Amino acid sequence: MIRTVIIDDEKNASELVVNMLEIYCSNVEVVGVADAVKSGYELLKELEPDLVFLDVQMGDGTGFDLLKHFDLIPFKVIFVTAYQEYAINAFRYSAIDYLLKPIAPDHLINAVEKAEKAIRSDDPALDLSVLLNNLSQLPQKKKKIVLKTTERMYVVNIDEITRCESDGSYTNIYLADGSRIMVSRLLKEFDELFSQDGFIRVHKSHLVNIEFLSFFKKTENSIVMKDESVVPVSTRKKEELIHWINQR
Repeated sequence: MIRTVIIDDEKNASELVVNMLEIYCSNVEVVGVADAVKSGYELLKELEPDLVFLDVQMGDGTGFDLLKHFDLIPFKVIFVTAYQEYAINAFRYSAIDYLLKPIAPDHLINAVEKAEKAIRSDDPALDLSVLLNNLSQLPQKKKKIVLKTTERMYVVNIDEITRCESDGSYTNIYLADGSRIMVSRLLKEFDELFSQDGFIRVHKSHLVNIEFLSFFKKTENSIVMKDESVVPVSTRKKEELIHWINQR
């Protein structure tokens, strides 16, 4: 069983999460509920749970304030929030799950499944440090992302990613220093994630950071990147790319 604590200053919200977990997640045991940063911290120290559902905004502070009390964070966190939409990518970049109020059952189930897989393999402190960095940078552009392989977890600056290339159900992430990281995530996810960060999908298998584009060979429908790699451009994306370049 996943020993779980819920921290939310709205009683109805806490009760809803408890009820939904009972209905949809039989592998979760709610061992405690708190309604503030102070009481939440004391409860976490006492119970040492595997998983915490944590509200972002509470009466005596934020969920981030609570987490800063820990030198090492030994539990996974799922944020339950009505946080501003512009901040949602900060959660996505850091590989930390979040649930938007009102909570959809399928989103809850998916978040718990991912938490269960990650509890024994991931480093929650690393995920949270990236999240806090990204939130502190909003609305600036200096953001980081956690990239996870079977053996390692990488923290990468978004502006150091030159391009992403699909490889079946995997994606190859190419960096400015010439290195490559292969992750078990679809290119579509990175397309959605980087849509506001200067990346453009030029082909069904290729997503490029426009800052690393050297030139576009219109007659050959291909891009040459600053590292001299060549990326094909689909006919459907050609006009969009030209328009994008003209707007720079």
